[in-house]
Amino acid sequence: MSDVHPVSNHLKAGEQQDHEHPRHELSYHAKRVYAIRELLLEKGVLTQEDIQRQIDYQEARSPANGARLVARAWVEPDFKARLIADPKAACAEMGIDATSLNEFVVLENTEKVRYLVVCTLCSCYPRPILGRPPDWYKSLNYRSRAVIDPRGVMREFGQGVADDVEVRVHDSTADMRYLVLPQRPAGTEGMSVKELEKLVTRDSMIGIVDALPAVPSL
Repeated sequence: MSDVHPVSNHLKAGEQQDHEHPRHELSYHAKRVYAIRELLLEKGVLTQEDIQRQIDYQEARSPANGARLVARAWVEPDFKARLIADPKAACAEMGIDATSLNEFVVLENTEKVRYLVVCTLCSCYPRPILGRPPDWYKSLNYRSRAVIDPRGVMREFGQGVADDVEVRVHDSTADMRYLVLPQRPAGTEGMSVKELEKLVTRDSMIGIVDALPAVPSL
């Protein structure tokens, strides 16, 4: 699924490049952003502290938030019920701000039904819960094929799905975001919440794969 290809090294041993390494030049749009920032600072509309606060807020949004929700839902049935019934309120319990999401739905995988999330239009994604979407999620390849052949796409990620398991694909929109609640891996009964969090991956909360196993397969 990845559109990233390895970069070949065309230099043989002992050869040296006869040109300078390219410098990282700012794009036209990046230069405009910096110019606007400087203007806002100069006019007193924003302070450097305001900007840093927003940077810290954005960096705090990562798949670790979703992993905390899932791991707690695995060990606390009452919390899982609340997470499914009112996801944003459950997030607030955990100190996660999901108020920017208009509608937020949690989809629970079971033995007979599993979910896969896609955004066929662009890259709508529960960023407060999972951070920035991966490149493959935004690719036209995934956005088109996830709807047509979800099992095939999962298989390319190493996730097989039995024929008797129904796969339901949910299309995210600007108004509706989804989080998949993966099944708890077998053999994790004695693990702590913190240990369980390490088994919850970003991709498992998109639904493309299962959570990690308790003991990695050899």
